[in-house]
Amino acid sequence: MQFDFLEIVASFMVLFAIIDIPGSVPIILDIKAKAGKVHAGRATVVSMLILLAFLIFGEKLLGIFGIDAGSFAIAGSFIIFLLGMEMVLGAEFFKHDSPGGGTIIPIAFPLIAGAGSITTILSLRAEYETINILIALLLNMIIVYFALRLTSRIERLLGITGLQILKKFFGVILLAIAVRLFINNTGITLPNG
Repeated sequence: MQFDFLEIVASFMVLFAIIDIPGSVPIILDIKAKAGKVHAGRATVVSMLILLAFLIFGEKLLGIFGIDAGSFAIAGSFIIFLLGMEMVLGAEFFKHDSPGGGTIIPIAFPLIAGAGSITTILSLRAEYETINILIALLLNMIIVYFALRLTSRIERLLGITGLQILKKFFGVILLAIAVRLFINNTGITLPNG
């Protein structure tokens, strides 16, 4: 175990970009509107535990179920695609009928600790020391917690019209991410141009 500041910074930046909690705020607000209260602490802890499990056990965990990282990413792409469709069309594919029903699914998984984050954790594990990835992960989870706690303030700041615009825009972004995840993990090649 060796601490390396550069490894921590590199891991932090990669995880921050993949988790993309600032870009997820409109999605979280949409889920909050449907499900009621979102529990920031619970979502953060569950996300952390999922990512920590993959950091420590990684591919062995997927191997128990006979799943490779690519298949996991494809399954995650379907969930992300449906979230995007909900936002763009105003349809409801996920049932949020229990109190805090959106906290674990889909916020903790697959929004924060999704296929992209898990695949990234597995990739970082191959390059960096585990302790440095763990520190980067903890720093990202602190940011996730505060972003989830501040969603109500962001909601008040943007207003109903601003939220609707962001919701549709990020719904399309989610659809594009889902398609990219699917294509990257199926080996489909698109024609250039």
